[in-house]
Amino acid sequence: MTTFVLFGGTGDLAKRKIIPALFSAFVNGRLDKNFMFIGAAREALADEDFRQRVSASIESYCAKDCGSTPEQLQAFLAKTHYAKIDAREAADFQGLKEKLHTSESNATLFYLATGPDLFEPIVQQLSVHDLVSGNARVVVEKPLGRDAQSARDINAALRKYLKENQIYRIDHYLGKEMVQNLLALRFANSFLEPLWNRKWIQDVQISISEQVGVESRGDFYDHTGALRDMVQNHLLQLLSIVAMEPPVNAGADSIRDEKVKVLRALHKFTPDEVSKKTVRGQYRAGAVDGKPVISYQAEPGVPTASRTETFVAIRAEIDNWRWAGVPFFLRTGKRMATRSAEITINFKPIPYSIFGASQRNLRSNRLVISLQPEESVELFLKAKEPGEGIRLSDVALNLDFAEASSSRRVESYERLLLDAMHGDLTLFVRDDELTAAWDWIDPIMSAWQSDTEGLKSYIAGSWGPAAASYLLAQSGSSWGEEFVEG
Repeated sequence: MTTFVLFGGTGDLAKRKIIPALFSAFVNGRLDKNFMFIGAAREALADEDFRQRVSASIESYCAKDCGSTPEQLQAFLAKTHYAKIDAREAADFQGLKEKLHTSESNATLFYLATGPDLFEPIVQQLSVHDLVSGNARVVVEKPLGRDAQSARDINAALRKYLKENQIYRIDHYLGKEMVQNLLALRFANSFLEPLWNRKWIQDVQISISEQVGVESRGDFYDHTGALRDMVQNHLLQLLSIVAMEPPVNAGADSIRDEKVKVLRALHKFTPDEVSKKTVRGQYRAGAVDGKPVISYQAEPGVPTASRTETFVAIRAEIDNWRWAGVPFFLRTGKRMATRSAEITINFKPIPYSIFGASQRNLRSNRLVISLQPEESVELFLKAKEPGEGIRLSDVALNLDFAEASSSRRVESYERLLLDAMHGDLTLFVRDDELTAAWDWIDPIMSAWQSDTEGLKSYIAGSWGPAAASYLLAQSGSSWGEEFVEG
C-alpha cells in the first residue's frame, strides 16, 4: 500500500494537475485498493471540507477525460484525508505522523508542491519525526533554484535528510509520452544511429511555443522569465535526450549518466557570444486566434517597466565528437502564433542534384517530432509528383500515435506520480543534471543583466522577434513555419 501526502494540497497546481492525475490513476486501476491520499496545507480544514475541494477539482479538470462514475468518485473521496500543517510547526507534523501510523502503508510518497523556501523545513520535520526512512520518497516541484548556486543550496538542504535515490525532482515534460518515445526512436531503430551525428545532420531545432500569456502568475513570472521557466529545464532536458550517447542499458542512472554528459559538453558562452547567439523578447499588445490581448507589461502583477523576457531563442553548440559544429536552436515564447512543441532534425542536403531546378527550392530531408498539441513523428522525403517530367515535392511518412495505438494516453503528471510510487527514477532529474544545466544558463543570465538594450519586443500572436529568424539565417536555416510561409 502507498500513502500519498501532498504538501500544498489546496494550491493551484494541486487543483489543476496533481489531484486530477491521482484520480485518473485511481479510476484506471493503477493504485492499490488500500491507497490513501492526505492533503496538507496551512489552512484549517476538516476532512469533508477538503473532500469537497477535491471533488470540485476533479469535476473541473478531470471528470470528462477520466470517464469516471459517481461511485468511483465517492470511493476516491473515501480514501482522501486532510492534515493542517505549517511547515515550521513541529507539532503539526506529529499530527501527520499519527495519521500515517493509522494506515497500513508500506511506502509513503511526499509531494512538495510548495515554494522551494519550504523544502528544507518540511523535509527536516519529516526526518525529525522519522517519516522519511525506509521506502519513503519525496517529490519536489520546480523552480529548483534561480541560478547554479541556489540550486546547489537546495540540493544540499535536501541531502541533509534524504538519500539521492529518495529525491524525485519533477519536470512534467519528461512525463510526456512522446518524450519517452524519443528514447525508443533513438535506440530501437537501426537505420537512425548511423545518421545521428555531425556528418549527416545540418542543425537541430527544439521549439516550445505557447499562446497563453502569464495569466494569473504575473508576480511569479516577472521574477522568473522564460530562460529560467522553460529553457533551464524543459528545453535542456529535450536537448540532452536528443543528443545523448547510447546508454549501456535502460536503467535510470545509465540514461541520466548520458544526459548529464551532454549538459556538461554544452559550450558555455562568453559575454560577447551571448549578444550574438541569444535573442530575448517581450510581447506587446496584439491578437491571438483573432482575439485582442494586452501586452506583458499590462498583465496583472507585472511592473509597467518590466524587463523580464517572455521569449528566448538560443544557438547552442555541443563540444564533443558526435555534435561538434552542429547548431542546436532552442526557442520558447508566450503569446505565440500557435501552441506547439516540436523537435526538428534537419539533415544535410544531398551533395549534388541530378534533378536540377526541380529540387533547388525544396528543403532537405527532416525528421519532425511533435510533442503537442498532437503527438506524431514525420519523416519528410522527396518524391516525384504525378504527371509528365520530373517535378519533386516533399512527402511525409507520418506516424500518428493516436491512430497507431488504441491504448489510453496517460497524462504526464499521472505517469510521473506512478513512477515515483514505483520507485522508478528514470524520468526525474538527478542533482548533477540540475546543476550542469544551471552552470550553462548562468553566463547567459549574467550577460543579460548587464545589457539594458538587448530586450526586443514582438507582437502577441506572432512568432517572436525578427532577430530570432536572423539567428538561424546566419547558418542558412529557418524555423519550420517560416519555410512553409516563405
